[in-house]
Amino acid sequence: MLGAVAAGDTARWVIGDTSSGSGEGKRTHVLVKPFAPDLRTNIIITTDRRTYHIALVSTRGVAMSALSWTYPAGALLALHKAEAEQAAAQPVATGLQVDQLNFGYTISGASPTWRPLRAFDDGRQTFIEFPPSLGSGEAPPLFLVDRSGGAQLVNYRLRGRYYVVDRLFEVAELRIGGKDARSVRIERSASKAGHRS
Repeated sequence: MLGAVAAGDTARWVIGDTSSGSGEGKRTHVLVKPFAPDLRTNIIITTDRRTYHIALVSTRGVAMSALSWTYPAGALLALHKAEAEQAAAQPVATGLQVDQLNFGYTISGASPTWRPLRAFDDGRQTFIEFPPSLGSGEAPPLFLVDRSGGAQLVNYRLRGRYYVVDRLFEVAELRIGGKDARSVRIERSASKAGHRS
């Protein structure tokens, strides 16, 4: 965003600014025009990112008609943001048959902001759906709990608001914290009552 434009010789140089486009595509243009050839001055342009010091020389012949700056880091951030938005818009999985999904899971325990909304499986993978607040805070790791109560960290992928686990499990826990850990337990029912018809 343009802050200010200041020049040394404003009597023999016309200097102004304008803008084009709107929203993300809005661009600011600084316009410079000398009254005669063989004039020299300096110009300082301040923006919200940088300050530019430019030496101006007017000529009789062909002159540089445009000069622009790009910010590669800003472009890279915009690209990453666009990729993340596109990935978030993709479905969590493809080829799922709703009538084959098992929703027979119970969620119990603490009620942190990241507490899952539901869990279900397709007979091969388990999906754990979280509220939108998952993206604004700390995400809990997922542990599988065996029959003796031992916990083991399990691999999963984060797709949007879902944890996708490439296996089925009977009992799992989501935990954050050490001694005073907040934990949420997810248990799979043994019956097929959770299937949608």
